[in-house]
Amino acid sequence: MLFQLEASMVGADQAIELFWRTFEDADPEGRSYANEIVRGAAENLDAIDEKITAASQNWRLLRMSRVDRNLLRLGTWELMFKADVPRAVILDEAVELAKSFGTEDSSSFVNGVLDRIASDLGRTDTR
Repeated sequence: MLFQLEASMVGADQAIELFWRTFEDADPEGRSYANEIVRGAAENLDAIDEKITAASQNWRLLRMSRVDRNLLRLGTWELMFKADVPRAVILDEAVELAKSFGTEDSSSFVNGVLDRIASDLGRTDTR
């Protein structure tokens, strides 16, 4: 949904509606959390992108692949706004998604940037 927001320039609610219409059979258990992430990331995009830019040395946002950029947005939003989700879980999930959908280098890139953002935010929590 974050990828669609960026690619099509639709609003969060429209991206959510289009996604769930297309993937009606998707696991309903994660639906509300996914919707929360999309709305939260869309509402806080400038602040999220500032954190990513500050943590990603020598990489402009537009130079990053769309997959990497949106995984970083997802992870950064969780680090900023979901104190109940442990840092390690956020990083692990983002890395696994990067391995599945990104390039060969995506997982290490996403891990490194999110680790720095977590440290900058003072997220030292463990599992």
